[in-house]
Amino acid sequence: MAFVLILFPILMAALAAALPSNRLRPWLIPVTGTAHLALTVFTLARPDLTVSAAWLVLDPLGKIILLTVSTLFFFCSFYAVGYLRHCAEHPNRVFCFCFMAFLGLMSLVTWSHHLGLTWVAIEGTTLATAPLIYFERTPRSIEATWKYMMVCSVGIALGLLGTFFLAYSSLHAGLDSTLTLEGLLKHAPQLSKPWLHASFLLLLVGYGTKMGLAPMHTWLPDAHSEAPSPVSAMLSGALLPCAFLSILRIYHICVAAGDGAFVSRPLLWMGLFSMGVACVFLVGQRDFKRMLAYSSVEHMGILAMGLGIGATALFGTLLHVLVHGLTKGVLFFSAGNIYHAYGSKSTEQVSGAMRRVPLSGTLFLVGFFAITGSPPFGPFISEFSILNGAFDAGRYVTGGLFLFLLLVVFIGMGATVLKVVQGRASFEARNRPYRDTFLSGAPIVGLLLLVLLMGVYIPGPVTALIRDAVLFLEGQP
Repeated sequence: MAFVLILFPILMAALAAALPSNRLRPWLIPVTGTAHLALTVFTLARPDLTVSAAWLVLDPLGKIILLTVSTLFFFCSFYAVGYLRHCAEHPNRVFCFCFMAFLGLMSLVTWSHHLGLTWVAIEGTTLATAPLIYFERTPRSIEATWKYMMVCSVGIALGLLGTFFLAYSSLHAGLDSTLTLEGLLKHAPQLSKPWLHASFLLLLVGYGTKMGLAPMHTWLPDAHSEAPSPVSAMLSGALLPCAFLSILRIYHICVAAGDGAFVSRPLLWMGLFSMGVACVFLVGQRDFKRMLAYSSVEHMGILAMGLGIGATALFGTLLHVLVHGLTKGVLFFSAGNIYHAYGSKSTEQVSGAMRRVPLSGTLFLVGFFAITGSPPFGPFISEFSILNGAFDAGRYVTGGLFLFLLLVVFIGMGATVLKVVQGRASFEARNRPYRDTFLSGAPIVGLLLLVLLMGVYIPGPVTALIRDAVLFLEGQP
């Protein structure tokens, strides 16, 4: 099944490149997204399908990330059709090809049980998404594209060096060199500690760059704010969790080696620092898409902090991967609609969105409450679980800082969001032809209902997936 989930989107991407019709080509994206989600659910329900080859295994961690990626892409695929229809002046061949290839490469990340193959897949996502960021072909979009490629390439190079160090930790201990996850976990207690520690730090910085952790986050605000909205949603809600999965892999190995205390400190500090950096740039932010980008930095910090807390916060951390991805879809889609309605992302030109585009403006406001951890939405449950985990682990200072930073984020984002949705739209904005449509609105409503469901009642199969992943990280069968 791994080959189907990985190769099917890539084959559909090739078909999109060959199809001559700009009008029909975007419809291949929802066909791909629907089929991929159906295959994902079928695979998750059949444990016998989760091993396809020695290097391709869908373990409990991979299942959560694959479900997040596939679900978000499903909604993005339908939104993308409406988005491309509005941007008919831009050729969509490259967009459709890269967007579907992006899905195939992220699927490869989730299945990979060889850290060298994981590195190749992560680097492949960089190459696939760079043309998507440049879609609108503006000076700012090309600047964002080059910054994305340069910063992420440096980070991924450090990740490759960390991967070499990890392989050498086996050789230095007199073992056979291996980069398979099973081999590394089996011999983890025997690995050379200095080389393993150096590998963890390099991989944390390398994949942390791709994940958007501060201070390696500098590519993220430009890329997220300049990319088309469906691309921004996939970058924030799917690609960043794929990079987090790579960090989870080395974390798992270090914990199996008995180095949980060592890895905890840098994860905690980097997580809290990322939240703090996000707070600084969220207060007084005038670009509402850039605001969402810094929100992603904050939430990646929450994931790193939750992982650093350890066993008591793992359930909330893994749940947050899923609910954050779905909520960011709500926000980036509604922000994209508001941008099209006003032709601007600045709060100086955008006001009265709830009157100008009632559906998108209202959903943008509701999405703000969801992403800032307000009840009864999914992020409230995950963040509250992480907070409980911090207190249960005796990390009262960490828990207190976490609450304080969440409050600052709420105030900073709230000021920007209220400027966007309240008031009266300008005469120029009221006379622009853009209006909410079914394709631009239904995916947002669908995602918001899922986020609400995850806050009111977490479905049993999702709970079981997360619990299995927690046990897997703790080394229990």
